[in-house]
Parts: sequence; structure tokens; C-alpha cells
Amino acid sequence: MKDHIVLKIVLMFVALIAVSFWGWNYLNKNANDVISNNIVFDTKILGDYKDLVSFSIDSGSSVSGALTAVGSVSGGYFFEGNILVNILDSNKKVIKKGNGSAKTDWMTMDPVGFETIIDFTNLPKGNAFIEIHNDNPGAPTEGVNKSILIPIIIK
Repeated sequence: MKDHIVLKIVLMFVALIAVSFWGWNYLNKNANDVISNNIVFDTKILGDYKDLVSFSIDSGSSVSGALTAVGSVSGGYFFEGNILVNILDSNKKVIKKGNGSAKTDWMTMDPVGFETIIDFTNLPKGNAFIEIHNDNPGAPTEGVNKSILIPIIIK
């Protein structure tokens, strides 16, 4: 009889561990997803994300109106103190071009702080991206093109 009770306890313990492991995996798998307009939207930062040191608009944020944003990137994104900051639709097509200005020495591969005003007014609502793109004065096919895509939701 004692063996039967011990077996039940062991089985319950194993079941509890299995359910806990499954739950942790399920929650971790969906940790970067947001639901917008009944569509699951991945909030992972894309592109050359390792160059992004900081940005004041968090990935997955709901945004509207005109916002002042500050950030810092490393890896030579600036030309004459300018950096491109565009808004892309969910298909990664540019819907609004913009730029930002370096707030620290920009002639370095080290992190450079910048500031920009991003205006989401009159843009289509829904999933979109803020694109931080290096200012490449040559043709888009010349030189190095780098960009960081921060997923957002336009409200």
C-alpha cells in the first residue's frame, strides 16, 4: 500500500514538472509577440539590431502624433551629423522619410547619441516599423547600407 502512495506522489511530481516546463516554453516562445488588429506581431528588433545602444521608443509600443525620440547607435550611421529615421509599413515599405541629428561627436564607430522628431499624424493605423538607417550620401547601391527596424503600432 505504501508503494502505491509513493508511486502516486512521484507521478504527480513528474506531471507537475512537465506542465511547468511546457508553460515556461509557451510563455517564452511568445514573449516578443503583441496582438494588434487581431494579428500577432513580433516585437523583435530586426536588421542590424546589435548597433542599437538605446532608443526612447520601445519595441512594440503604441504611438501616435508627433514624438521627440532620442537614441544612440554605434557603427558609423552618420554623415555630416545626420542619420535617417523613417517610418515603414508592415511590409517594410517607406511611408514617411525623416532624419535625426547627432548630439555627440558623430565621426566615430563608437556609440553616437541622436535626437529626432517622428510624426505619426495621418499615417495608416496598425503595425509598422521605425527604421534607423545610416545616411549614405552615395547612391543606395553604393557603400554600406545598414538599418535597424523597431516594430511599433500606430494608433
